[in-house]
Amino acid sequence: MKIYIFGAKSIAIGICKAVRVLQPEVKILGFLVTSLIDNPQELEGLSVQELGKISKELKREEKQEICVYIAVPEIVHKQIIENLEQYGFENYKPINSKIEEEWMEQYYKKLNKFPSLHGLTMGEKAAVLSVYAARFCKDTVLVHPPVFSNYVSTIMLGCEGNPDKSLEEKVDFHDNAGDHISDKNPDYCEMTAFYWVWKNRNFALETVDYVGICHYRRVLDIQEDDRCKLLKNQVDVVLPFPMIHLPNIKEHHNRYMSEEEWQIMLQALKELYPDYAKEYENIFSGIYFYNYNLILARQKVFSDYCAWIFPLLFRTEELCVLHGVKRTGRYLAYMSESLLTLYFLYHSELKIYHTGRLLFT
Repeated sequence: MKIYIFGAKSIAIGICKAVRVLQPEVKILGFLVTSLIDNPQELEGLSVQELGKISKELKREEKQEICVYIAVPEIVHKQIIENLEQYGFENYKPINSKIEEEWMEQYYKKLNKFPSLHGLTMGEKAAVLSVYAARFCKDTVLVHPPVFSNYVSTIMLGCEGNPDKSLEEKVDFHDNAGDHISDKNPDYCEMTAFYWVWKNRNFALETVDYVGICHYRRVLDIQEDDRCKLLKNQVDVVLPFPMIHLPNIKEHHNRYMSEEEWQIMLQALKELYPDYAKEYENIFSGIYFYNYNLILARQKVFSDYCAWIFPLLFRTEELCVLHGVKRTGRYLAYMSESLLTLYFLYHSELKIYHTGRLLFT
């Protein structure tokens, strides 16, 4: 079987690596993209080519023999399928987030890395979870929204800056009540949910075992059976299977924030947490990245993480203002994804398990 992989970012890279390990009989011809602008010309020793160009080089019968694995975010699958059919590619396989989860779980199992929550032994007692689904008043209306379990509460973000629209929404909580940083939401995004939960929910009184953050359209794949595995196996943290960035995970922050902002964060890291700063280069020279700020963690682990990251984000923000660095929207949210990766890869003593990141459209 011959395939092309449509995409040239982290999803496509992960699928390429998984196919090579799990489907060795499949021949990967290369990567396809709509345009080479902002894309590499080569990945994993394979060429990255524009769909229009490769279409002209292939005969009709050759296109029929090739399957295209669509390995980009699901929100653009429909448009990619239309483009493929326009160019005569009728054999394609959309890689949705559930397929991605299954393949990456098998791939990492082969590598003996990033163990899966689903593979753990069952216990008799189900852990008590308290998960918060972050929303925003301008969120896209989903055609197929997730059906949340009864342990998931919704929290509206950015209410301080959008009071008229935000407070009209039917949610369980608003992020501008109590101790909050709701006004910082344009730069912090879902991190205002982390802060609000950390400061305002007394989980000791609620006898909650694990605290989590998800999004209105991105969630960790936690099945009901998985709740009986958490306490039995003394799980500290559940994170999504890491995404793969090439040549290393610095590619993520290079794409989403300025070098000035990143250097200021490193200055703050050295100032506040020199031990983490010493490990920074070693961790960020790797290829594995915990994306999207999705987490389920023991109460103490969640609190310890928040107590670590928010002083760092606040100091970074303060230094950006002092240095007159022009800030870009969401920069601290993008930064926090990198810092979550740094924190949990640094803390190798924690029992970290993984599951899929399901995307709803």
